[in-house]
Amino acid sequence: MFVKADLIKKDIFDIDYKKLKNDGIKLVIFDLDSTIMKSKSGFYDERTLALFEKIKTIFQICVISNNTNEKYIKKVQEITPFEVFGKAKKPNPSFIKQYIEKYKFQNNEVVIIGDRPLTDILVGNKIGIKSILVDSINYYEEPKLTRFVRKLERLFCR
Repeated sequence: MFVKADLIKKDIFDIDYKKLKNDGIKLVIFDLDSTIMKSKSGFYDERTLALFEKIKTIFQICVISNNTNEKYIKKVQEITPFEVFGKAKKPNPSFIKQYIEKYKFQNNEVVIIGDRPLTDILVGNKIGIKSILVDSINYYEEPKLTRFVRKLERLFCR
């Protein structure tokens, strides 16, 4: 199926980053809201910050979000130890393709990690990069309707 993720993991903490490195991954692209940060919260929890510290010397990392709120994106940029971009318009591949080309990565050296099949995973498939689908970083705090919709989305990713 077209929106099939290469891997499906519980969350960003369940990913084997050493294996990604051994598989030749050099660039990790994270989605922002619900993937590495509670949606529109503007802050990272301690586990996420510890993960960033652990992997930022292994990979080039960036955050590419569809969020269009400039004030919010600026706030996130100020607290993030790598580049953060909003207004990406995923699943449109243009922005991510430009980023990959700018830093001269090959598609087989790139992975996108996100919580939405129809944006994050679909854009990865369109470009031909590895994709990892994760549940929301605050899955159990989300409303039941949101969790239900996420389960429906995932039916099309397996």
